[in-house]
Amino acid sequence: MSTTSVEILLQTLPDSPGVYQFYDKDGRILYVGKAKNLKKRVSSYFHKHHDYGKTRVLVKKIADIRHIVVPTETDALLLENNLIKKYQPRYNVLLKDDKSYPWICIKKERFPRIFSTRRVVRDGSEYFGPYTNMKTIRTLLELIKGLYPLRTCNYDLSKAKVDSGKYKVCLEYHLGNCKGPCEDYQSEEEYNAQVRAIREIIKGNFKDSLQGFRKQMKVYAAEMRFEDAQKMKERIEVLENYQAKSTIVNPRISNVDVFSIVSDDSYGYVNFLQLSYGAIIRAHTVEMKKKLDESDRELLELAITEIRQRFHSLSREVYVPFDVEVPEGIKVTIPKLGDKKRLLELSERNAKFYRQERFKQVKITDPDRHVKRIMEQMKKDLRLKEEPRHIECFDNSNIQGTHPVAACVVFKDGKPSKKDYRHFNIRTVEGPDDFASMEEVVFRRYKRLLTEGEPLPQLIVIDGGKGQLSSALKSLEVLGLRGKIAIIGIAKRLEEIYYPGDSVPMYLDKKSETLKIIQHLRNEAHRFGITFHRNKRSNAAIDSELTNIEGIGEKTAEELLKAFRSVRRVKEAGIEEISGVVGLSKARRIHDYFHPGTGEKGK
Repeated sequence: MSTTSVEILLQTLPDSPGVYQFYDKDGRILYVGKAKNLKKRVSSYFHKHHDYGKTRVLVKKIADIRHIVVPTETDALLLENNLIKKYQPRYNVLLKDDKSYPWICIKKERFPRIFSTRRVVRDGSEYFGPYTNMKTIRTLLELIKGLYPLRTCNYDLSKAKVDSGKYKVCLEYHLGNCKGPCEDYQSEEEYNAQVRAIREIIKGNFKDSLQGFRKQMKVYAAEMRFEDAQKMKERIEVLENYQAKSTIVNPRISNVDVFSIVSDDSYGYVNFLQLSYGAIIRAHTVEMKKKLDESDRELLELAITEIRQRFHSLSREVYVPFDVEVPEGIKVTIPKLGDKKRLLELSERNAKFYRQERFKQVKITDPDRHVKRIMEQMKKDLRLKEEPRHIECFDNSNIQGTHPVAACVVFKDGKPSKKDYRHFNIRTVEGPDDFASMEEVVFRRYKRLLTEGEPLPQLIVIDGGKGQLSSALKSLEVLGLRGKIAIIGIAKRLEEIYYPGDSVPMYLDKKSETLKIIQHLRNEAHRFGITFHRNKRSNAAIDSELTNIEGIGEKTAEELLKAFRSVRRVKEAGIEEISGVVGLSKARRIHDYFHPGTGEKGK
């Protein structure tokens, strides 16, 4: 479609609610969207600058536009959802699952069986669910089995066959797990009353069953049928115990769906809680991959429609963190305090936990995606122009003002690259001057990289506050690298992040992955520098003890340490042993130094 034809089409679009579809030159559907006003929404794709790259690519590919006008925004919402599921366009967010969810089925038959299934057959049977895990269903079915004796056989218990005596009771009857409807030992009316009670339990309503059991227990007790009364008491305890394990919120909050969302640059995570009779009866979280930099509101609206359809929710109210469009007839509540607010916070907590679990899984199964996500997050958090795939961090070590050294550690893709670590002996600075030392090592490091044509980092981290950062900047200025490499300083006390020319520090979220990587960098630089400093002081102490001996220089001291491994062994050695390494003359001097007054006795 030419630009001219697009302009003509845009002018003729209606101002009504509806759904639009973008197609490429080969007739493949690219994107489906909904709009309150078709003309305004579709025109915005062509008349507005898009920061997000995928949106620009989508617009370039559009060769045809079609639309469907609908009466209301709610109709547009539902139609959009159905078209996305049907066509699965490349640029639309999809909620995908690689499994079919289990249901509880109450079979449409005389003396209905109740069982779990993953197949929904449209034969008039009742299906409850779907449930997000099988454990919930097993628990419910075990509870039901303990409360109400139901048949488990798959016989056709039509009245004619039962009356003809076709079937005989099985072991389940003799064990007390079934009342024998196959031989007409249990009436259809009694059996159906049990099924009605079970239906309420599955829905989360325990009240009727508990009242029934308590009433029956009192009747048995009055009739002196204490064994039967005890059985009723045990059933009450089983039901109360199960109810206690359900997350009870507030009995006045019933038939409500709760939705929340947490997101990052690439994915959104929507949590869904379903409440019935004051208890959470279902919880589920979905991961949604962003295609066109969708907002949290857009993702949540799509998820609400899809999840409610998937789980056949009939709740007439939803709790959400912000205002959203939902199908007509559903009340939207944005909780501000109390039990409703706590429910929303619980949902958000579940979404965050799910996101952390996915991060851990992806780190194992798809490390490239994990690294890309971390790098995108660091770029965003630190306000960088590009992803910091290569980071270098500097730290000075001059404990007690002696033997000043510095360390440079290198991280690539968020992980230590130890083969690239470097130590520096401070050459031009006298005494403990952190600022001048930082200026020297930063200059030496990047002067060498430039000379050797080695790749430069995307980010430099200076362990220190504004002073050290300013010193490092002087060296980058001299080398012509200021503005070409991002540089920040991190102060130790409050984890303050300093930027060049900005006196006000930035504080990252204490739990953010970006801060954790910066802390890891800083700690590695500190560890690496301290180790080098300690070794240098230790070697200096050893060298000084041997080189203090008149006529013994550094080279001789090295030869002695190489041969004897330590100064202590040199002390304990005799003149002959030492002379075998450095000659008789030096051996006598060394022996006399460590054993004054012994003369020639050590021969």
